[in-house]
Amino acid sequence: MKRTAITLILTLCTLCVSLAVSFPPMKKLNYAGQIIEGYYVDSVDGEAIAESAIIAMLKKLDPHSTYTNAEETRELTEPLQGNFSGIGIQFNMLTDTLYVIQTVAGGPSEKVGILPGDRIIYAQDSLIAGVKKKNSEIMKLLRGPKGSTARVRVMRKGVTDLIDFNIVRDDIPIYSVDAAYMATPEVGYIRISRFAESTAKEVSQALKRLKKEGMKNLIIDLEDNGGGYLNAATDIADMFLRRGDLVVFTKGDKSRLSQYTTTSNGKYTDGRLVVMVNQYSASASEILAGAVQDQDRGVIVGRRSFGKGLVQRPFPFPDGSMIRLTVARYYTPSGRCIQKPYSADDDDYYSDIIERYRHGEFSSADSVHLPDSLRYYTVRNMRPVYGGGGIMPDRFVPIDTTFYSDYYRDLVAKGTVYKFATSYIDQNRNALKKQFPTETSFVRDFSVSDEMIEQLKKAGQADGVELNEEQFAVSEPTIRRVIKALIGRDLFEQSTYFRISNDGNPVYREALQIISDPEAYNRLLNP
Repeated sequence: MKRTAITLILTLCTLCVSLAVSFPPMKKLNYAGQIIEGYYVDSVDGEAIAESAIIAMLKKLDPHSTYTNAEETRELTEPLQGNFSGIGIQFNMLTDTLYVIQTVAGGPSEKVGILPGDRIIYAQDSLIAGVKKKNSEIMKLLRGPKGSTARVRVMRKGVTDLIDFNIVRDDIPIYSVDAAYMATPEVGYIRISRFAESTAKEVSQALKRLKKEGMKNLIIDLEDNGGGYLNAATDIADMFLRRGDLVVFTKGDKSRLSQYTTTSNGKYTDGRLVVMVNQYSASASEILAGAVQDQDRGVIVGRRSFGKGLVQRPFPFPDGSMIRLTVARYYTPSGRCIQKPYSADDDDYYSDIIERYRHGEFSSADSVHLPDSLRYYTVRNMRPVYGGGGIMPDRFVPIDTTFYSDYYRDLVAKGTVYKFATSYIDQNRNALKKQFPTETSFVRDFSVSDEMIEQLKKAGQADGVELNEEQFAVSEPTIRRVIKALIGRDLFEQSTYFRISNDGNPVYREALQIISDPEAYNRLLNP
């Protein structure tokens, strides 16, 4: 037995020596897997080992090449595909109970009579209230194949017994335009949260509606938008640029140069355009903002964007898992590379945002020092713009910390603000609907009363947040605004939230000021 083992080891060593010169590196990985499966002392989980090896390999390449298993792949792609099959509700967990905020118009839940304010106690005969289930677990119970039935039992205010509903699941749209409204009689506002399959269509529909309402100029809000599909960004750029304008180009060592140019004159090439960005605007957001800036079509306002300019190509496996491999880099029309610097296996890559904050970049534009070697020029007006990662705004807006206090932080962290707003509308929904029949009347006339504020303070103390009157005074305007925005969202729609909360956003205020002042706007485009 000993002689056989020694012979095997010598044979393997001889084989390795004979292949040392010609053995391709990737075959070595496959060979290692065969050795482990064939000779390791214990039984092994081959799939887990293979996944670990793939993840480790990709980590050595760049921060955005990734591997996802079948379930992770589905969760990753679902928000960008524009729909999923489910029951059609927007919900939140309130004191460990699923609270229905809104039903999707025309969706399965609305059709059977589910109402805002309902609490779902059972789903598929499983108790989901008071048992501390994760949102992901609840989603699995509520979602399912189109045409299948979800059985739920609902608690409704004013009704003694639970109400049983059988809801036939259907395709539920996932919207990427969070808000579209008229900020002034001539200025429209559109907020885009992601770039998905349906985004360009949603934006087009919003533009048509705003145009009918008198829109002459437009603010596009890309703050906190982490990106998505490239074609969604280029399709939106098509709406604002002229025929033949370059939107973006990509290139890599193993991929040929690809240029994305507009195919026709956009329907919205006239009128002033301002794009809002911040440090969390990434990828497709940067492509759109970079095209608008480099083609001198509009003004960029806010803070330097994230700097995610690597092109990922999906390589799916038969089992549903997938590799998203970086194959090229994105470049703006002036030639700037959007991607910020990185090194392979860089653990500090995602903490770059924190470092930028510590170095004062979010407080002062002067903290960003860019060498002349990173200077580029816009296509039409030859304005200087800078590379080095991300999109530098034409007008810098510092982050606002004047409203911040530990007291406000703790109220938010404990969920007190949200729970209070939800509880308030739950108790006063009918009266509010009667008093404020339209969104406009609510935005204009509703105010958070002093009595409500006192109730909030007591709710905070019940949640373990000690009252600090000095800190409350610092944060009071923000607290009142957020409560009103949350109530408005629940009473009307998501757009209502931003109509109210944007008044406290300094980037929005600066964007509105610039777009409303033709001279200031033109000075930025023609320095």
